[in-house]
Amino acid sequence: MDLRIRILAAYDSGEETRQEIADRFMVSLGMVKKLIQQRKTTGEIAPRHHLAGRKRKITETHRQRIKELVAQKPDVTLEQLRDALGVECSLPAVHYVLKELGLTYKKRRFGPASRIGPM
Repeated sequence: MDLRIRILAAYDSGEETRQEIADRFMVSLGMVKKLIQQRKTTGEIAPRHHLAGRKRKITETHRQRIKELVAQKPDVTLEQLRDALGVECSLPAVHYVLKELGLTYKKRRFGPASRIGPM
């Protein structure tokens, strides 16, 4: 936080360009720009790590739809689920959502019992 405060104080003084501020504090120009923009939009300068990274393509609405689809047809494939949702994502992404929801894919639970006994 101390570094962020000093960077913004240098910017507010108006004596240096953003590139000079970045060089002086040994940070990237992008960091200076993002810090200035964050203060302008939110009024805060604290790190926002919880908002960083790629956003999920499979939202909470999609998760509810997955539950419904699996309830209707328990042996639905990952590809069929992805197509039914209309989301452009990988099959492993659908698998991980199923795993988080506690839903598994086991055909034998829904098929007829084995005639020769348990294996």
